[in-house]
Amino acid sequence: MIRSKVCFKCQINKPLTEYYKHEKMGDGHLNKCKECTKKDANQHRSDNLERIREYDRQRGKLAKRIAGNTEITRAWRAEDKRRQQAHTAVAKGLRHGTILKEPCCRCGNEKSLAHHDDYDKPLNIMWLCQPCHKQRHKELLGA
Repeated sequence: MIRSKVCFKCQINKPLTEYYKHEKMGDGHLNKCKECTKKDANQHRSDNLERIREYDRQRGKLAKRIAGNTEITRAWRAEDKRRQQAHTAVAKGLRHGTILKEPCCRCGNEKSLAHHDDYDKPLNIMWLCQPCHKQRHKELLGA
């Protein structure tokens, strides 16, 4: 049985685990390694960014996508009621002017989100941009 093959793109012999599975190929794996496939996909996305973004926007409007997102949101809310209550409290505070949106407290990015370390303290928030917010959640999981 074949355990490795040569990528047609980079010409390097690699084990089959370095190739995506593809049922229509003779050995059941794509002829381009994962690394080269990812490079090509990223290049294609950057070369066609506006067209792909428009496609993504239209795909997000499909009924099955909307239904799936609704179900995910329903499950997210049911998982911890305090979470939704904290988000609602912040939204009300922003709407009434009792809370002012601030830039990210880590990097200063103006596009920031309210982050709660403790949902029992709904107005005790820190403002974080999306990348810093993700990093904060990783820190909390590691703690």
